[in-house]
Amino acid sequence: MGIDPGTATTGYGIVEAYGQELRSLVSGVIRTSADQTLPARLHDIHRQIRRLAGEWQPDEAAVEELFFSRNVRTAMNVGQARGVAILALADAGLSIAEYTPLSIKQAVTGYGSADKTQMQEMVRLLLGLSEVPRPDDAADALAVAICHLHSARLRKLSELAR
Repeated sequence: MGIDPGTATTGYGIVEAYGQELRSLVSGVIRTSADQTLPARLHDIHRQIRRLAGEWQPDEAAVEELFFSRNVRTAMNVGQARGVAILALADAGLSIAEYTPLSIKQAVTGYGSADKTQMQEMVRLLLGLSEVPRPDDAADALAVAICHLHSARLRKLSELAR
């Protein structure tokens, strides 16, 4: 399960691996209203991630790390949403990995400076989808899940080589 955290919109995506083949099981977004208090928004994010984890029973989870933002208030709010997402995944008993935007881009496209369009197209191709997943946050969450699956494969190969 991949999570792209945000206060207004949190993306989620669950990807299953069959050998070298990847398949998207579900993706979407958790939206919160700007009319809600921040604690109410964070509670909604927690509740929805717990619900998704309970419904889909993923084996592991991954969350995108916070990148530096010039707007400190936005960065703090996203950081809080990220913390709540991690808490919800931990509550569900999942092991959690964290990846930087750079490492996600490298794992999905092979290029750390890939733009959003390149990322979305590679997610589409890797998952064999007819269209790019929408909205963007859902595609980003699928990219986090793909990054985690690729990283897990590399860890297993590394362990076998020892």
